[in-house]
Amino acid sequence: MSESSEARLKRLKMRSMRRGIKEMDVILMAFSQTELDAMSDAELTRYDALLSENDHDLYAWVSGQMAPPEAFEELIAQISDGLVKK
Repeated sequence: MSESSEARLKRLKMRSMRRGIKEMDVILMAFSQTELDAMSDAELTRYDALLSENDHDLYAWVSGQMAPPEAFEELIAQISDGLVKK
């Protein structure tokens, strides 16, 4: 049985809020609330994969301390851009 779009969005938003470090909770919660509803299935699949990454790596990528893997470059740039706009 496949997951409905509504259930998928709800799961991804919850996973965005319940991270290992508070900084990523705040960053990904804000991103998920403003961006996930407009993402395509392929973009949501990539975001789902991103959520499986280590929080310390995610923070280093988003903050520019380390370059993200090529598969996540665009998504990390989108998340980082959202931080700058606030």
